[in-house]
Amino acid sequence: MAQAYTILGYKVNHALIGNSLETNWNGIEKAAEATFPTGPMRRFDKKDWDDLWGSQYDIVTDIACPFVPELIKAYPNAKVVIVQRSFDGWWESFRKNIKDKVFEFPKSNIIAFISTVFLGVRPIQSQRKALFGLFDVRSAAGINKERGREVYDEYFRNIREIVPPENRLEYKIGDGWEPLCKFLGVPVPEGVEFPRSNDGAALNDQTNTRLRMHMSNIGNLSKSGILGKILAVYVLLCGYMIYRWLLR
Repeated sequence: MAQAYTILGYKVNHALIGNSLETNWNGIEKAAEATFPTGPMRRFDKKDWDDLWGSQYDIVTDIACPFVPELIKAYPNAKVVIVQRSFDGWWESFRKNIKDKVFEFPKSNIIAFISTVFLGVRPIQSQRKALFGLFDVRSAAGINKERGREVYDEYFRNIREIVPPENRLEYKIGDGWEPLCKFLGVPVPEGVEFPRSNDGAALNDQTNTRLRMHMSNIGNLSKSGILGKILAVYVLLCGYMIYRWLLR
């Protein structure tokens, strides 16, 4: 869908497009903390959402999904395109391309540590907070298929309740350009086939490509020998934490 919006001339925010460092992960983390607070926290207002996405993009997709109810409050006249896949297909894609990569140990922890300390971004932490909030759990174990079914059904039911019919389109992959363009009020692109690269295999390829791009940013640190020192410090910290745990 992100590719379709781009073809139509919109500027789209999609977490699987572009360099990972171009994504405002720190802003997304603040949005997660404000949307799903675990303590006293000011909710995001329209200015906050403008600063995160509204002033830069016409359309937000995947990474914005946990925040859609809050975004609708900030932009009550926004058009919402609902693309609801079968739960089983969605869950398998979500599990492989998001959940497993965000919580994979120790790989995700190493990426989180290096990204935070040396690149100044927090992609792992921000996604974890958004997922914990969306699923209303406190650990990765709680993000399971059974809970996923509940969250999935409740999420789409809630969106349909808060978005008036005139502002939403129920779109199914395969419907082509006509309903989408009519809803958005734009002409159908002539001679352009509707993009169909959002299947599971393509999504996995995109996710892995984005991860490699992020790792290449980290890998640049090795040119000056910094990366080896970083990993050494990380190992020492892990060893120290285990030592303290054994002394408890």
